[in-house]
Amino acid sequence: MGTDGDGDRADDEASDGAGRNHGAGAADVDVCVVGAGPVGLTLAIGLRRLALRVRIVDKAPATKHEARALVLWARAREALDALGVGDTLRRNGVELDVVTIHARDRALGELTTGWARSAHARPLNIEQHDIERLLCEELAGLDTRVEWNTEVTDVKIHDDRAEFTLRHEDGTVESAAAPWIVGCEGTASVVRDRLGIPFEGRRRTGLQVVQGNAHPTWALGDEPGRGHIFLAPHRSLLVFPLPGGGYRFFCFRDDPDPSLTAAPTLGELRDLVADTARMPDLRLGPTAIPWLNRARFSDRVAATLRCGRGLLAGDAAHAWAPVGGHGMNVGILGAHNLAWKLAAVHHGQAGEDLLDTYSDEQRLLAVRYIREMRFNFMELPLPPLGYRAFTATVPAVLARRGFQRRLDLRLSDLGRTHAGGALSAHRPGRHRRSGPRAGDRMPDVTVTTGPSDPMSPAPTRLHTLLGYERWTLVLHAAGAHAGVLDTLRDVCARFPAPVRILPVTPWDGAEAKRLGHPGDLRLVRPDGYVGLVAPLARPALLRDYLTALAPSGP
Repeated sequence: MGTDGDGDRADDEASDGAGRNHGAGAADVDVCVVGAGPVGLTLAIGLRRLALRVRIVDKAPATKHEARALVLWARAREALDALGVGDTLRRNGVELDVVTIHARDRALGELTTGWARSAHARPLNIEQHDIERLLCEELAGLDTRVEWNTEVTDVKIHDDRAEFTLRHEDGTVESAAAPWIVGCEGTASVVRDRLGIPFEGRRRTGLQVVQGNAHPTWALGDEPGRGHIFLAPHRSLLVFPLPGGGYRFFCFRDDPDPSLTAAPTLGELRDLVADTARMPDLRLGPTAIPWLNRARFSDRVAATLRCGRGLLAGDAAHAWAPVGGHGMNVGILGAHNLAWKLAAVHHGQAGEDLLDTYSDEQRLLAVRYIREMRFNFMELPLPPLGYRAFTATVPAVLARRGFQRRLDLRLSDLGRTHAGGALSAHRPGRHRRSGPRAGDRMPDVTVTTGPSDPMSPAPTRLHTLLGYERWTLVLHAAGAHAGVLDTLRDVCARFPAPVRILPVTPWDGAEAKRLGHPGDLRLVRPDGYVGLVAPLARPALLRDYLTALAPSGP
């Protein structure tokens, strides 16, 4: 399911005010973030929470508002919650509970959400301009404001800094520098171009996306939290509720006239929706903030996301047709991945190779999405024969709880893994297969932080005990004897970055299985993924892992 709009483009802006960086002078910053869409703002918030001085610039005016992307999935919600903005976004959005699938004038079944084990299990509908406004407010509370009407026109990378040229609204040109620069300014990225990084891929042909916000008059009612998908030959129509009332209508269709580029009228959208959903009497009225859009897309990934002191994130790094509605989410997860790594390198807690793991992990994530979305038949327009074959299978498939659970996990992004990457070392005890593997997201297990007895503390979610500012060494309290803890403390004390040693007791047998074997420890990265799985009895594996991360040299 997707309503991703154009993602984190250079002109995707919303603001509560303009102004220069209030937290540091223009020549006294650690990172320059180029682009103040959801990805750039997420990155800036993460960096500020890790005590880096940030300058964030964007060429767009502060007054521009466009709806664009709509859905935050569970893993992106977890990432934003770890940065302190989860509750704010939730209060301004609407959670999607169920989606009815329609074809040939009848309902084929329902997709239900919330199967995943997460405090943010359901997708949150919140429009991109509201996300940007709220993130701008959060960033301002961290003493950093977006410099609007400020365009980066050139970038040069040196061994110890990035130099860049800025053109301001009044036409003045500024030469500036920072130890790091990150391009988050969209597909037409100046930073990527100046770094000389190829944007590999090709244009998607035969696919047009027509979308808009409207108030429908129809027989389906207006049930909060319920969306709809209408399937027809050569078309797939997604209809999701908006937080402020009305619906986002999002139609993937064939592209009979590629020369047609103007935004659709409300009448054209009405005719397209009425024909696809077989509702000849349908009427559409405008929402308070009108928005109509026609778009075509390319599937592209940058050859690398790092060139020395310059990095890429969001649509500057990867972009694809919004099938599945994950473009903005993947960009936000990338910012969440990058901020702690960039802070660790800048603070001397890790070597620069750590930034290469961001490039490798994020590129692989994007490439996998592009491959998978080519087989998303729920949204891609199908020819008549394929449409009949696919819709004939939908009722039986939707009736299976196992399918619902697997699909929900896939859409939520909670099952995405960095297994096999340079930061993932899986060395468990013999014959142990329970619990998350290295590279997996650490499950949000229900635990206590005391012994398993009636006087122990109340149960809590494990994710509330993790922290974005540190690594967390999670182990079963039953195995956390004094000698074991002393050894682990000695190992972790030698690592420049903070590590919290966290003995926990699973709430019950099912939670114990999710946590993993009591004889193993799990070192959890600041972004919530498992870095190392190793036996408690082999602390040398933990020492070797941390030593490899630490910066080399004096």
